[in-house]
Amino acid sequence: MRQGFDNEKYLKIQSEHIKKRIEKFGDKLYLEFGGKLYDDNHASRVLPGFQPDSKLKMLMQLKDDCEIIMVISAKDIEKNKVRSDLGITYDMDLLRLREEFENRGLLVSSVVITHFNGQASAKAYQEKLQRLGIKAYYHYTIEGYPNNVALIDSDEGFGKNDYVETTRPLVVVTAPGPGSGKMAVCLSQLYQEHKRGIKAGYAKFETFPIWNLPLRHPLNTAYEAATADLNDVNMIDPFHLEAYGETAVNYNRDIEIFPVLNALFEGIYGENPYKSPTDMGVNMIGSCMSDEDACCKAASNEIIRRYYAALNKMADGSCNDSEVNKIALLMKQAKLSTDDRKTTTAAKLRKEESGVPSSAIELEDGTIITAATSPLLGPSAALILNATKHLAGIDHKVKLLPQELIEPIQHTKLTYLHGNNPRLHTDEVLVALSILSKEDPNCKKALEKLPLLKGCQVHSTVMLSEVDQKIFKKLGVELTCDPIKKK
Repeated sequence: MRQGFDNEKYLKIQSEHIKKRIEKFGDKLYLEFGGKLYDDNHASRVLPGFQPDSKLKMLMQLKDDCEIIMVISAKDIEKNKVRSDLGITYDMDLLRLREEFENRGLLVSSVVITHFNGQASAKAYQEKLQRLGIKAYYHYTIEGYPNNVALIDSDEGFGKNDYVETTRPLVVVTAPGPGSGKMAVCLSQLYQEHKRGIKAGYAKFETFPIWNLPLRHPLNTAYEAATADLNDVNMIDPFHLEAYGETAVNYNRDIEIFPVLNALFEGIYGENPYKSPTDMGVNMIGSCMSDEDACCKAASNEIIRRYYAALNKMADGSCNDSEVNKIALLMKQAKLSTDDRKTTTAAKLRKEESGVPSSAIELEDGTIITAATSPLLGPSAALILNATKHLAGIDHKVKLLPQELIEPIQHTKLTYLHGNNPRLHTDEVLVALSILSKEDPNCKKALEKLPLLKGCQVHSTVMLSEVDQKIFKKLGVELTCDPIKKK
């Protein structure tokens, strides 16, 4: 994939910028990390060259001065909220992330359970954490938050929360997903620290929107598409414009809450060190693009991908048409259509020609490979075989999987496992290829080309099974599907 982001430059200047912000406040800086601290797959898709663990690597340069507080909402624990890109619940993901951070040598000092009002599931989770030797604290629901400043900034508001003990000058506050209450944890800690005579400051690390790019830049539009379910809206920061006469981009929630934050800061410190929501940020990503055209192309692909994802969710009944309509409007504003995704048009053309569900992949060099459903293979399984054969220089007429091998697998699926679909899924094709690769050099060569599929674009004219979707995800393929279920 054509690279558009200088990851090494980012690691250097971002850590330096955070160090300067720590120095500004004296004893301690609470740094709220929006988005994913680890495995930020959205950023890596729209900024080719950005590594999913870049932010974690950046923190590694500050690890001796840094500790991490992890935040999870009692409401998310109670409803078993699932992280959609990984398919695991937030409470499981918190433990996964904690282990990942500690394996890198970072100190995870504690967990804060927010929005707590006595939920039994949250109590059980705190007990589980304590059994694992993890410090866990409660932060309570405050009536009228965030607008009831008088109550919030009092002993019955932030003062009622557990005080989280920290020991290092940089305290990173992160969570498995949005809506966790990270900002409230930071502000509560500022209140508690001030009562104890400790000078502490607050800053915010939001990867998107990118404040120093235009409002309708594809990268900022892609972020808005990614958060369509949260109803986030990118906006010009009016406070920044008034204070400095400069245009900066932020999003509605930070802009809407800034007057409240201003009142809270004045209540705690007597004055607010920031003149705008943008001032609170420390993000330097916008200064690290090496090829803006490559990033714009990747971001445009992401907007279309998010549109298809919303259509699929609606077909499954897991979202309403408002999310689809919002992304459709963003596409119109960006002058994009689904035809701008080459694999979409190629897959649909193959479907028109064959009369059956089809798929297409765009390889790194721009080559388009297509595949159609057959009595033996589904469109995704056939596509992987066609793509790997092309990459390995194997003639398309060569059959990697003989019919006499496929038929017994189909018999087992239908007869013993009582399945309805006789065609092989992608995982079954890859297992069969692996078995044959010991004796067949072509199968071996095809398997060895699988890593070259990472970052490639794929489209299917039908919604794929969960198994096929997971295989493409593991291969690093960026998949879209028409919202049509297989019959």
